[in-house]
Amino acid sequence: QVQLVESGGGLVQPGGSLRLSCAASRSILSINLMGWYRQAPGKQRELVALISSGGVTNYAGSVKGRFTVSRDNAKNTVYLQMNDLKPEDTAVYYCNAHRYGSSYWGQGTLVTVSP
Repeated sequence: QVQLVESGGGLVQPGGSLRLSCAASRSILSINLMGWYRQAPGKQRELVALISSGGVTNYAGSVKGRFTVSRDNAKNTVYLQMNDLKPEDTAVYYCNAHRYGSSYWGQGTLVTVSP
């Protein structure tokens, strides 16, 4: 079992930055894959970024070059640094963890990009 708690969302102007955090209830060294997903109003949840236990990353095309996913194993925390935010990045952002065939989700944190 893994509990995930996201934080760091909020209101930001276009072109601004935010850093989201996802704190896990157990060592993330035991988690094969962690990632960030988002769901905008009226849309399906979509992948934003993934990071493996070995540090390999993968990004959705729409955020590549603007977002960076990273992990701090000592703090059991995964981060999503979001730069040059656009109104279309507005969504609830969810942290996800895959561990031994099971998938776990956080409660989500709202990011609103608006003038």
